[in-house]
Amino acid sequence: MEQTREHWSGRLGFTLAAVGSAVGLGNMWRFSYMAAENGGAAFVMLYVVMTLLVGLPVMLAELTLGRGSGKSPIQALVHYGGNAWKPLGALFVMAGVVILAYYSVIAGWTVRYTVDAALTGFPTEAGDRFGAIASGIPALCWHLVFMAVTIVVVSGGIRAGIERAALILMPVLGFLVIALAIYAATLEGSGAGYAYYFQTDFAAIWQTDVLRDAAGQAFFSLSLGMGAILTYASYLDRNTDLPAESVTIAISDFGVAFLAGMVVFPLIFALGLQEDVGASTLGALFITLPKAFASMGPAGNWIGIAFFVALVVGGLTSAISLLEVVVSSAIDATGTSRGKAAWICGGLIALLGVPSALSLDVLGLMDQIGGNLFLIFGGLLLSVFVGWVMPDAMDEASEGSRFGGLLFGWKTLLRFVVPVILAAVLWFSLLDTAEMVQGLIAG
Repeated sequence: MEQTREHWSGRLGFTLAAVGSAVGLGNMWRFSYMAAENGGAAFVMLYVVMTLLVGLPVMLAELTLGRGSGKSPIQALVHYGGNAWKPLGALFVMAGVVILAYYSVIAGWTVRYTVDAALTGFPTEAGDRFGAIASGIPALCWHLVFMAVTIVVVSGGIRAGIERAALILMPVLGFLVIALAIYAATLEGSGAGYAYYFQTDFAAIWQTDVLRDAAGQAFFSLSLGMGAILTYASYLDRNTDLPAESVTIAISDFGVAFLAGMVVFPLIFALGLQEDVGASTLGALFITLPKAFASMGPAGNWIGIAFFVALVVGGLTSAISLLEVVVSSAIDATGTSRGKAAWICGGLIALLGVPSALSLDVLGLMDQIGGNLFLIFGGLLLSVFVGWVMPDAMDEASEGSRFGGLLFGWKTLLRFVVPVILAAVLWFSLLDTAEMVQGLIAG
């Protein structure tokens, strides 16, 4: 018997949940270290360009496909394109599985840091502490704890679970990030951090690795190419303004990412720890900042707790959307109950995440495969599908919209610009993945 599909109670619930899907560790973890690695403002500028040229068009495509079909990714592709497009829907589900499997490990670190800070404070030897808890049994335990919380929320359903969590968590996240940015601005020496963040090396803009990272970050941060926005849109009413929602989500996502940089870099430079940023891709967040909080005394402990609570909240809202992709697909395919689907799917993803919890090398490889290959490939095929195959895509996207002008050039971007950019990014990501695999085999 086919189950009645749930719906959001209103626009606010959907908007906050969708923003929560986009706003997560991709903003406060991934964005910070990529900006540090790729020349600060040069990367930020490319990120904005990639969001406008690629991110927004693909997001609107996901919203259009999801609301139009009223189904999860696999069934949505079949609805408009037939069984030949079922593998693309399966790719979205697989992307959600792979990314959540390692993402929850990193989110588990943030929970552990928050709990430890509340009980014992931040250790002065932050590097040693990170090494002790980033892999092995401690990382595994907190990974399982985080997955259990995610499963509980998703099993509650759209309104009672996901929407209720978003209505509470997203205002908390916004308040914490703004408050932390204001505090960081008061620190003596913070100006050097702003100077580093805003300096622009125009030569870096033309480097292929910076371009690839910016496009990949736009997809990872906006939760594109994994069916999360598509799935959330499948619970929308027909009168929802899709172009306006896509702009709201993108602006909110960039706003949090940008503010996160205005927290991280002023703190690091004010305390003279800038030389530690490039130690590893995770260094700025899990080593340098805890070291900074420890050096600030009692006040630093409270600031640090607030920062890591914000990370936990962002990580949870994104993890919820990733699990919902898989759960919604399972419900549509088998007709099983939401609770059963959430615990079975979540449990299997938790098991898949065990290798990432035990090895940082495996985690890095899964990030490369899930975050840079699956997302980019999925976004590439989605742009082709909505641009060339989906019938009446423009009519569906414009229904309920008061800002039809925002659709100007949308289909042209999907057909000609997005595929070219994503194909180039995918090629370089494949080369990087091959190098990582060779390194793991040689090691």
